[in-house]
Amino acid sequence: MPGVTHTGPVMEIVILAVVIAVVVIGALGGLVVGSRRKKQLPEPPPTTPDITAPPAEPHVGDEAETPRDETRRTIEEVDLPDGGTATVEEPPVVEELEIPQIEVPEPTAGRLVRLRARLSRSQNALGKGLLTLLSREHLDDDTWEEIEDTLLTADVGVQPTQELVERLRERVKVLGTRTPEELRTLLREELITLVGPDMDREVKTEPATSKPGIVMVVGVNGTGKTTTTGKLARVLVADGRSVVLGAADTFRAAAADQPQTWGERVGAHTVRGPEGGDPASVAFDAVKEGKEMGSDVVLIDTAGRLHTKTGLMDELGKVKRVVEKHAPVDEVLLVLDATTGQNGLIQARVFAEVVNITGIVLTKLDGTAKGGIVVAVQRELGVPVKLIGLGEGADDLAPFEPAAFVDALIGE
Repeated sequence: MPGVTHTGPVMEIVILAVVIAVVVIGALGGLVVGSRRKKQLPEPPPTTPDITAPPAEPHVGDEAETPRDETRRTIEEVDLPDGGTATVEEPPVVEELEIPQIEVPEPTAGRLVRLRARLSRSQNALGKGLLTLLSREHLDDDTWEEIEDTLLTADVGVQPTQELVERLRERVKVLGTRTPEELRTLLREELITLVGPDMDREVKTEPATSKPGIVMVVGVNGTGKTTTTGKLARVLVADGRSVVLGAADTFRAAAADQPQTWGERVGAHTVRGPEGGDPASVAFDAVKEGKEMGSDVVLIDTAGRLHTKTGLMDELGKVKRVVEKHAPVDEVLLVLDATTGQNGLIQARVFAEVVNITGIVLTKLDGTAKGGIVVAVQRELGVPVKLIGLGEGADDLAPFEPAAFVDALIGE
């Protein structure tokens, strides 16, 4: 209708807006009041916390126990180290590898003379027995038979004994009266003659052409062969020679360790091979290295072979032949146990058939050995005794000297 204003819808909108504004204002007012109330909450009264002492450190077996009160010391009661300074631990010392000390062997000159007292203690029964018999007022046939028995018991041998007794009978008959000193001089001269003062007893270590000299050491098990090889190395080093040791005994377990130990003591080089290897190859290599090093002497220690084993003896001959592809062998030393007596002569005979023995080493003469074996073995092989062993010491191997040996037999 004209002139009438329509306000119905407009009023509704205005009222709705007012209501919304009122609601919003009310909500904002509630938030402000709530925050003020929170700020005005009184703080809780302070309370003192219960503080408990820390438990004592448990001792062995105390883990499940109730902690005990323990007395604690003040700093004044605690003992401090002298000086009041902290100790600094030294760093651990690293052990250095032990270097084997090279020994200086005893000079060989006059070595047997220095060992004569030891030899005479076990050997002069022969000399004293002979002197006692020769000093009898009447030397009848029974006495001369006793003299023969004394010599045979001393392992002199049948033929040398007969020769000595015959010469003694002739000289005693010519001498007539016999003083103890005359008898001793007579017996000494005859025994030296029997031992053989003119035989060449030098160990051949200087070849005529070029170095090194080659020495083979042979013998049966138990004679002291390997030990003798080591002692001989000491003898040569003492005389100013450089030595290479060939450990050609590859059959016995750990046999190469022994010559290597002897070599290290005096600074000698040792050539060894695998256990059970070819001994001829080891010997060949030893001579080869000896040449390359310019050494004076090569000592070859062979296996201790039973003389009844034909195959092993043939192997020994092979070792010698292989070595001689380098150069001739200058010396073949047969080591015999002097206590074996006549059995040692059998061994000597068989070895001489396999290799050309040039010299003899008699060991264990300081024990129960009979001194006459020196004469018997020389007669059997036709070669001289060059070295004798008089004990277990490293320097108890001595060059054989007939006069010093006889003096030990008959005493002073």
